[in-house]
Amino acid sequence: MTIQERLVSDIAVITLNGRVTLTDGTAAFDETVQRLIQQGHLKMILDFADVPYIDSTALGVMLRTHATLIRRGGGLKLLHVQGHVRELLELTRLLTVFEVFDSEAKAIASLASIRSSPL
Repeated sequence: MTIQERLVSDIAVITLNGRVTLTDGTAAFDETVQRLIQQGHLKMILDFADVPYIDSTALGVMLRTHATLIRRGGGLKLLHVQGHVRELLELTRLLTVFEVFDSEAKAIASLASIRSSPL
């Protein structure tokens, strides 16, 4: 699994590539989002376009990150959720928790309206 990150204005866009599981990538994924939060980035987009599979550990990281960002006045949006990842979110009814987009521009626009202040 690989992770790329970039900033679009004050929004951290995190692109994941490959399986995100307990044994392959969840620790790096968690470290990345925690570091970004510590740096004061409270608006994030997770891009799942090239992620064929996540497990419950990765889902836990997503939920914890979402809760932390919301509590601090920010937000987390998901991008290009498909296949197994979408099925998992549907089965767990987490599509009601996470806002999912097929367009990066729309995901950015939805976060741009949130006025968050750094730590």
